Amino acid sequence: MTQPPKISLSQFTSAVQSAVTGAIANHPKFSTMQAPPGITVSYLIRGIPVPDSLLTKVTLAETQAFADEVATAIGGAHPAAVAAARGVATGGAMVSAGRHVIIGVLPPPEAVTFEK
Repeated sequence: MTQPPKISLSQFTSAVQSAVTGAIANHPKFSTMQAPPGITVSYLIRGIPVPDSLLTKVTLAETQAFADEVATAIGGAHPAAVAAARGVATGGAMVSAGRHVIIGVLPPPEAVTFEK
């Protein structure tokens, strides 16, 4: 049985922050958003919240384009951390629940070990 990939949590967090900063520069409507101080890792999505104040100013398509750019940058920096690298999904992921929107990447189908 193959071992799950190991990913540095600090390097992955830095890649997420860099990806968000780069996407903000390319999507002016997201200029009020800030790079996250950390990441959320769950069974559904690895992502960052979109501020409520921003959601009233952007379309779903604009939010998806922003998520796609973030996911592409993260996948370039840490392909083992992105499900798309394993053929599961392509592009950024968005989850919306109760007026909260989180954008990011789908986790790979197997376990990934994050290390400090």
